[in-house]
Amino acid sequence: MNNCNPMENPTRRSRLIAYATAFAVTFAISLPQPARAAAVTPPKVLPELRVPPGNVAFLEGHGVGTQNYICLPSGTSTTGFDWSLFTPEATLFNDDGKQITTHFFGPNPAEKGLIRVAFQHSRDTSTVWAKLFHAPVPVTPNAIPWLVLEMTGVQAGATGDTLTATTFIQRVNTKGGVAPPSADCSSLENVGAKAFVAYTADYFFYKRADGN
Repeated sequence: MNNCNPMENPTRRSRLIAYATAFAVTFAISLPQPARAAAVTPPKVLPELRVPPGNVAFLEGHGVGTQNYICLPSGTSTTGFDWSLFTPEATLFNDDGKQITTHFFGPNPAEKGLIRVAFQHSRDTSTVWAKLFHAPVPVTPNAIPWLVLEMTGVQAGATGDTLTATTFIQRVNTKGGVAPPSADCSSLENVGAKAFVAYTADYFFYKRADGN
């Protein structure tokens, strides 16, 4: 009796190899492909609005919301009263219209609860707090200034740490958001009045180029 080993049949072996290769290719194509982070091109700005060398832009958001003001006594106003910004309230979206962060004032744990500008990632809840790096620069007429913020604290979120690498944040391309007329906050009876002024702006987040 002759022993028959099917794996010794060249034709059969070639056919099996071809089937296995086709299956492997099909399976690989069907797997979810890792998302590639889109390159972020930093905006062209005046020298006083540039982020220090050694930092690269890694996230861009288009902000839509309000700048929220309250009328308070003031030692610098001629009337003794003036509008004071008590928080921005905005949502940042990417180019596809998907929400990426919220923007507000909040207590910074790294500074014992000092209130700072804050951004919280909408997906992983990581947060960055920041302060002014340079004086704001009025660029767009009838709009809040452009500015650069410097990180003062970060916190990882429940499911990730997207914003914890942030070193600087630029606010550019602003529209609206300026405080109401001074006449609307010029006497004691105006104290406590609030105004929610619509605005838009683009925000660019930077991190260290060397990743450290």
